[in-house]
Amino acid sequence: MSESVEPCLKRFQALFNRMSADQLGELSSVYASNVRFTDPFVSIQGLDELTEYFGGAYANVISCGFTFDEPMGSDIDICLPWTMTLRHRRIRRGSPVTVEGISHLRIVDDRVAFHRDYFDAGQLLYENVPVLGTAVRWLRKYAA
Repeated sequence: MSESVEPCLKRFQALFNRMSADQLGELSSVYASNVRFTDPFVSIQGLDELTEYFGGAYANVISCGFTFDEPMGSDIDICLPWTMTLRHRRIRRGSPVTVEGISHLRIVDDRVAFHRDYFDAGQLLYENVPVLGTAVRWLRKYAA
């Protein structure tokens, strides 16, 4: 990994461990204005759309923290494994949910220009919705 991406990567990690519905202002210190962002739920372009998306995503979050593993990658393309612990008012009545994932980041000119998250949406959401969660857990067990 190039030393030139390390400062941005450190800001990225700090941002995601401080982010809340009221604390989105630091996005511009990490992301490029024309950032492309994709996760299992959306694919968007631009810092304004990203700010709006995270504002909605964090609206009912009680707490959210990340443990980051060692980054892997080349000069500008980085894969960053993580474990997220989330407490959300509408998921499991606010009990903690743990999800493992990885972020693929492309860092250009000290900003994240591309961010794609890979994680199991079922582990985050579908398994934790009362009726649907029972069905998804049964399907996982049946398929194994």
